[in-house]
Amino acid sequence: MTQRAARDIFLVAGEKSGDELGYKLMRALRSAAGGEIRLRGVGGEAMEREGLKSLFPQSDIAVMGFLPVIARLPTLLRRIRETAEAVIADPPDVLVIIDSPDFTHRVAKRVRARLPHLAIVDYVSPTVWAWRPGRARKMRGYVDHVLALLPFEPEVHARLGGPPTSYVGHPLIERLADFRPNAQEEALRAASPPTVLLLPGSRRSEIARLLELFGETASRIEALAGPVDFVLPAVTHLEGAIREGVAKWPRPPRIVLGEAEKLAAFRRARAALAASGTVSLELALAGVPMVVAYRVSKIEETIVRALATAPSVVLPNLILGENAVPEFLQEAASPHALAQAVVALLPEGPARAAQVSALGKLDGLMRLEGGDTPSARAARIVLGIPSPQGEGSSKRVV
Repeated sequence: MTQRAARDIFLVAGEKSGDELGYKLMRALRSAAGGEIRLRGVGGEAMEREGLKSLFPQSDIAVMGFLPVIARLPTLLRRIRETAEAVIADPPDVLVIIDSPDFTHRVAKRVRARLPHLAIVDYVSPTVWAWRPGRARKMRGYVDHVLALLPFEPEVHARLGGPPTSYVGHPLIERLADFRPNAQEEALRAASPPTVLLLPGSRRSEIARLLELFGETASRIEALAGPVDFVLPAVTHLEGAIREGVAKWPRPPRIVLGEAEKLAAFRRARAALAASGTVSLELALAGVPMVVAYRVSKIEETIVRALATAPSVVLPNLILGENAVPEFLQEAASPHALAQAVVALLPEGPARAAQVSALGKLDGLMRLEGGDTPSARAARIVLGIPSPQGEGSSKRVV
């Protein structure tokens, strides 16, 4: 078989969300490069199905939150060292780190120290707009370009002295049709009793802190508004914990499993009570008015309060530049306050109309010009970065 000169891209994705971005980027890179490309690194199941031979199981490093990271620190430090050494031993043309900054940025720093001319691209900006803004300037020392998912992030990095940043689009904008109701589903949104979604999070720690709170809130909502069809979309790995928790509620919600059932529930929902996170953006793109609540441990609260700078923790609010979605954090997230805020969204009134109108602006703010997809735009930027070996690179695809 004839060997051809190739671009060599090393990708490092630290958790499931990065794995989802990574496999789409791999496809886009192959398409844009005409197949003449070598892809290697660290990823999860989706990237492995796309042909990546991960250095080690992604589950070794898929840890979120301050305390869980501390608990797994020895394993994380070993995998950081092993990943960096793999890059250094066989330098690629570009190193792409994907999300999970607690892991990927430490890899990037080690690589930059040994290979100062290797191009490093960060796919997904850390939340420098929310806390620890000084990270943006520090990133200039080991990141050459940031691929941002949110449209306001390039301006944030420019203001904070961060690396050059390009908005490549959020992956959710490729799936708008999945979130939009048809005529029948739109009619169900106005039906009685109204469907209200309960979304207490996709991590075990979130379920532990929010599930009981959401149950008490649901009871107060019905006391204020009458019968409500409560639906709780659950991730499979937490189904047992969720079913055990809701069994204690006076009237347990309907639990639906799987992405298809979740999306179907989104398309017919009247309103939602949700944990802070990407789900708030999913609800916003589906046009579902919501109330957001979040609680963290006391230790995490102390750290976050000391370092937080964002005017909101809700992604739609940050993109819109206004606090259109009510948010209740820590002690403010009481059943009484949450129930009143949700009930205000159920009738056709000022609260509902104002939020629906604001959420309707998101498409225009997040859309990419020319019908581009986020992965295609990201791939073009990655492939456009000059190789440290130059165009005459000796790297080959077998």
